[in-house]
Amino acid sequence: MKIAAAQISCVVGDVAANLRKIRDFSAQAKEGGAELVVFPEVADTGYSMSLIAAGATPWTEGAVPELQKIAQDLSIAIICGVSEREGASIYNSQVFVDAKGDIVGSYRKTHLFTGTPIGEDECFKPGNELKSFPFGGFRLGLSVCYDLRFPEIFRTLAIEQKANVFILSSAWPYPRIEHFRTLVSARAIENQSYIISSNRVGTDEGVTCCGSSAIIDPYGVILASASSDREELILAEVSKDAITAVRNKMAVFAQRRPDVYGKG
Repeated sequence: MKIAAAQISCVVGDVAANLRKIRDFSAQAKEGGAELVVFPEVADTGYSMSLIAAGATPWTEGAVPELQKIAQDLSIAIICGVSEREGASIYNSQVFVDAKGDIVGSYRKTHLFTGTPIGEDECFKPGNELKSFPFGGFRLGLSVCYDLRFPEIFRTLAIEQKANVFILSSAWPYPRIEHFRTLVSARAIENQSYIISSNRVGTDEGVTCCGSSAIIDPYGVILASASSDREELILAEVSKDAITAVRNKMAVFAQRRPDVYGKG
């Protein structure tokens, strides 16, 4: 199965313009043979806490119904970072739309970045549940940006939920580009799973994102990667045989020692 990651910039606050770009990149992914295309964090609004706080909507309106239409029109599944309003709360979320245009899953970012210059906790409420969903014979574990720094998320998805393809939507900043590249590879290697990372490029409210989107296999081999500073679409095949082969060579899951890890 072929999966694509779209590395895009966003027009801050212009949902319509961003949706047009998402449609264009989704069409390119479909033409390239992809069954699923992944987009970055809050790709609907851009990374602006003030604009998200003012404009976030429930998913019955705004960007999500348009994402459903794009998926249905092009017959391609989409996972996209979007803002989500529920009552008085706003979440930094991912929506998973299938090729029929139906919402089959969602995830709310569980770890919110609180450093300068942007404090996500001033806008978002954290999610409290890890999520994974079946797709094409695989199980996709969802994650958003800062979640990448918490290996517990990915180990839990791999062990407890049997996820074997991690999906990361992010708006990772340029000063920590080497952290991004290293951690994406580490999450794939230590869990013997694929990771599909879709990171932003461009600058939103003084924060420049570092691109470097990648598709990495369970052995840590980079199957496709993007530049650090321009929009691109990357595609690669994922294979259950590759997952099985790596796990048969090194049985790290069977050799774990949870009886020891909880001590000290």
